[in-house]
Amino acid sequence: RRRRAFGRAVLLPALLLVLCCRAAAERIRYAIPEELGRGSLVGPLARDLGLSPAELPARKLRLSAEKQYFTVSGESGNLYVSERLDREEMCGESASCSVGFEVLVQNPLNVFHVEVAIQDVNDNAPTFSKAALHLEINEFSSPGTRFPLEMARDADVGSNSLLTYQLTANPSFTLAIKEGTDGKKQPELVLERELDREKQSSFELVLTAVDGGDPVRSGTVQVRVNVTDANDNAPVFSKSVYEARVRENVPSGSLVVRVRATDADAGSNGRVSYSFGNVPDGVRALFRVESDSGELRTAGPLDFEEKSKYSFGLEARDGGGLTSHCEVQIDISDENDNAPEITVLSVSSPVPEDAPAGTVVALLKVRDRDSGENGQVWCELSGEAPLSMVSSSVGSYKVVTASALDREQASEHRVTVVARDRGSPSLSSRASLVLEVSDVNDNAPVFEEAAYSAYVAENNAAGAPVVRVRARDADAGANGRVSYWLAGGSAGAAPYVSVEAQSGAVYAQRSFDYEQCREFAVAVRAQDGGAPARSSTATVRVFVLDRNDNAPRVLWPASEAAPGASGSGAASLPAAFEVVPRSAEAGYLVAKVVAVDADAGRNAWLSYELVQASEPALFRVGLHSGEVRTARAVSERDAAKQRVVAVVKDQGQPALSATATLHVVLAESLQEALPELSERAAGGDSPAELQFYLVLALALLSALFLLSVALAVLARLRRA
Repeated sequence: RRRRAFGRAVLLPALLLVLCCRAAAERIRYAIPEELGRGSLVGPLARDLGLSPAELPARKLRLSAEKQYFTVSGESGNLYVSERLDREEMCGESASCSVGFEVLVQNPLNVFHVEVAIQDVNDNAPTFSKAALHLEINEFSSPGTRFPLEMARDADVGSNSLLTYQLTANPSFTLAIKEGTDGKKQPELVLERELDREKQSSFELVLTAVDGGDPVRSGTVQVRVNVTDANDNAPVFSKSVYEARVRENVPSGSLVVRVRATDADAGSNGRVSYSFGNVPDGVRALFRVESDSGELRTAGPLDFEEKSKYSFGLEARDGGGLTSHCEVQIDISDENDNAPEITVLSVSSPVPEDAPAGTVVALLKVRDRDSGENGQVWCELSGEAPLSMVSSSVGSYKVVTASALDREQASEHRVTVVARDRGSPSLSSRASLVLEVSDVNDNAPVFEEAAYSAYVAENNAAGAPVVRVRARDADAGANGRVSYWLAGGSAGAAPYVSVEAQSGAVYAQRSFDYEQCREFAVAVRAQDGGAPARSSTATVRVFVLDRNDNAPRVLWPASEAAPGASGSGAASLPAAFEVVPRSAEAGYLVAKVVAVDADAGRNAWLSYELVQASEPALFRVGLHSGEVRTARAVSERDAAKQRVVAVVKDQGQPALSATATLHVVLAESLQEALPELSERAAGGDSPAELQFYLVLALALLSALFLLSVALAVLARLRRA
């Protein structure tokens, strides 16, 4: 109950101290008594860091330490004891004892230093190295003579290790305390009256050592005094305190210091031997004393980092059993025998490429167990990377981004952390860091060409490939996965083509007709799979190539088929005729065949050729003009009615053609040509020709009738 009360009494002020007085930014201190049970509360760590319970899952609060004495709750953020804490085992005889560790939080990455002071409780009783102390005292020793006794040792510190001594009551002896320069109390046995060996040859006393703790603890040792009759001088050291300095790592057996004690007695009573007093076992493991010479030598490796100073007592005993004590203080000199130790506490990998400059990507702890210049460390980064190192506190470093990252230029960065101390010769350590850069959708797809041109022959099959567009995205994963679709185009172009989303292949949706659409343009959009998505657009211009799929069409002379002819027995006239005077010379223009071709290029280039005529030698047709001319002068022997058939051809492959039929009447005038036309109609010319000539005759008669009526009216008017 007292221990729990003491723990509460110590813990409450410590917590108040933490809440009110932090020593420095990013450093938190707690104080707890040793021997707290597992699960005992140390302090509200998350609250002291300024974190609310709702933030804990995202911040991922965790500890980083060489040995896990403590644990943190993921729900409340409180710091608890996870292992038994024994101050004497952890810190030995050091006046102060603390455990330091780092607390890491994520999102953003940061490190905090926590120091927990372990306060001593009185859990160790004073102890003596021997169960009994043996003293040889000459019976002729005068009253007031003092005989040093062994000092007890208490592993606790502070007031818990302050010892007082008590001696059982005896009329011949009392207890005196001699305080040394270091504050230690040396118990001494004081002779109060003369001894008579014949009356009493020995004494049994009990020496009790009591510490200053609450509750107090004590230890006892028996003091056995043997009364002798010769040895009247105790050994005397030349110094009460011997000081020495020795380098760490000296070979075993190296001389540290030589103590010397003299005894005025002769013979065996004056022969002095040396030994350790009440010293810890650790001292006996590192040092040994030559019993005859008093030389103190090393027995094991000395390590400055484990302990830099030793203080213990040596005892000189003569042959008669009288003893004397001295103190030896040994300072260990540091050597640069420890290279810096680099501990990677946390690495935020991968880090997004859009992380701003100064983003913490790694936390390091660098420690050199040496002291002074040997323990002073400077760090640097080796390697080409946009990273820099910033010292956050003593021994802690942050690796931060020095500039913007670009995953497309470098998907990972490898650097080496180099830590060197300032000792001579300098020692160094290296640690490798690999930082992966995660992709951010910061690149839009880029087409290989800004504009594509495709040429497709008309009459293609539906579904035929037209062109393949390709866009590349420098990003990775879904951010670099590109899909395609149509994003518009010229009027009416959308129904003509489609684009495959994955490959970018553009296909024809229908058969193209050059005569209807000679070219069109569509816009193809490429979009990546990022969030938000990025896109770009390219223009695809499709040119339809002509094929010779249209035959020439004759505009004049018109076809002989008369669309208005109907009824049986109706006379018809020729669809097209020309009257050529018999006086026409060679080269006389008879008519011109007019034809067009809906195709283009060579497919629309037309040529004309005479294929049939009543008098083949009488007419000729212009190859490119289509003009029908007389090849010679018309003679009286030539028939009055001539029929000329011309063919019109294009230049396509294969060539297509059409024919034109022209009827020619050789006569000086239209009136002269009418009988020939009537005879032709009576002779069973084609219905179309007969119908034409009949209509022409009716028109002439009607004109003559109207002319006669007009003349008669004019004559009457004139007479009137």
